[in-house]
Amino acid sequence: MKKTVLASALISLWVSGCSAPAPQKTSLEIQAIQAQNFDVSKKVAFNSVMSVLQDLGFIVQSASLETGFITADSPVKQDTSGGATFMAIFGGVRSEGKSAVTASVEEITDKKARIRLNFLNRSTQSSQYGQNSTQDTPVLDPAVYQKAFDKIGEAIFIRTSQK
Repeated sequence: MKKTVLASALISLWVSGCSAPAPQKTSLEIQAIQAQNFDVSKKVAFNSVMSVLQDLGFIVQSASLETGFITADSPVKQDTSGGATFMAIFGGVRSEGKSAVTASVEEITDKKARIRLNFLNRSTQSSQYGQNSTQDTPVLDPAVYQKAFDKIGEAIFIRTSQK
């Protein structure tokens, strides 16, 4: 009997723990994931970020070395399931998605720059009546940012070792 009660309590605790929403990250926690300092000039950092975004398949929409701000989008992910054809024939809702990123490169000193990235998943749904709705979802997975910063670090290494 005691084992049954204990097992029931553990199962209900586990189930309630699984259904609880993930705690919201604070702005400082998000910034810690999205930003990293590099021991290079702002120009080297900026050019390295541009290069990495292009290597990752992003299309740069705007970039300014003066402000240190870059915006880029990925190509639209194509619907290869036949959904577009189905929608054209029978009506319904079509979904497509892409990723977007903003980067901010800030000069801390002549030989130190801070890079902050903000990745976003953007999904757009359109219906046969021409109605569109877009939903932006921030990417908060630390692994995504760490991989990007690793690539930026490699690009910085290549740029600085060529001199």
